[in-house]
Amino acid sequence: MGFSLGVVIGAVGVLILSHAAYATSQYRGLLKITEDDFSGPPFNVVVELIVGLVLCMWAALAVPGDFLSIHPHSDENRIVSLPDNLDFMIFNHRGKVFVPEINMRLKR
Repeated sequence: MGFSLGVVIGAVGVLILSHAAYATSQYRGLLKITEDDFSGPPFNVVVELIVGLVLCMWAALAVPGDFLSIHPHSDENRIVSLPDNLDFMIFNHRGKVFVPEINMRLKR
C-alpha cells in the first residue's frame, strides 16, 4: 500500500502550514513577554504560508485524478454496461409530476 506523490506533497503542505501557525503563536507569546506590539507575522512565517498553500493546492489537484470531459457527446461519457444490481434503477417516480409539458417551436 504505497502513497502517491500527491498525498505525500499534501501531507508536507499541511505540516508546513501547521508549523507556520505554531511559529506565529510562539512569536505572539514572545511579543507579550517583551511587551511589543504585534504588527504582523515574521517574513519566514509568510514564506512558509505561501509554500504550504502552494503544496496543498497542488496536492488537491493531483490526488483526485485526471479531469474528465463533460461534453455530452464525448466518447468518454458513454455507458459501457449497466450495473449488476438493477433493483435501484427507478424510472417511475414522483419527479415526473413536476416536469411541465413543453411544446416549443422554432421561430423562423
